[in-house]
Amino acid sequence: MTASFPTIIASSIAFPPRGTGGPWDWDIDPIHRYAAELAHAGPSPRLCFLNTAFGDLPDGIAAIYGAFAPTEFQVSHLSLFPMPNVADVRAHLLAQDVIWVMGGSVVNLLAVWCAHGLDEILHEAWQAGVVLGGVSAGSICWHAGGTTDSFGPALQPVTNGLGWLPFANGVHHDSEPERRPLLRRLVADGVLPEALATDDGAALVYRGSELAEVVATTPGAGAYRVRQTALGVAEETALEVRLLT
Repeated sequence: MTASFPTIIASSIAFPPRGTGGPWDWDIDPIHRYAAELAHAGPSPRLCFLNTAFGDLPDGIAAIYGAFAPTEFQVSHLSLFPMPNVADVRAHLLAQDVIWVMGGSVVNLLAVWCAHGLDEILHEAWQAGVVLGGVSAGSICWHAGGTTDSFGPALQPVTNGLGWLPFANGVHHDSEPERRPLLRRLVADGVLPEALATDDGAALVYRGSELAEVVATTPGAGAYRVRQTALGVAEETALEVRLLT
């Protein structure tokens, strides 16, 4: 089955730690089951994750498999380093219910995807009803741009996102102190368009290119719209958030 509309979930929701086996011992989050629900995936959702933004780090890949191992998900991954790990990338991605993109360097992710033609394949999957989602870099990438530490510790703008969603995107809005003021400044100066931002634990859900709802898996996690006013300053307003249970 597939989603009723082209759907993207853009989040600041990381895999939570199980707390029993070290830093790579992860659990899945309710957002992953919500993505499968939106995909009408049935009892055995097919989910492929991409860890491109972290250079296909083996520890990260193993941690995600470990998180999903005790669940109903049929999980696979697509690596691009040093070469694709599946023979037919397009066929593999179009066969999924959910594609989930991990965080890391959004600048490197966009460059590598473009080199492999993955931008076009993912767009086709999105239009075909495969639910696309992700966290941090895996959130910003679908938008016009956002703020990033891809170039170094000091945050900078990225303005060449895929642009399927006509907004800028702010992530970790509450947990990384430099994110919020920089996003406001970039919107106020016209470097970035109107932006939608999430606190850790919140996600933006898009139908097509329109925001359909905001959900959270952490109580109190918020989301915000940042606009340039007629006076050339940024105005931030809170969005309504539904807590997933």
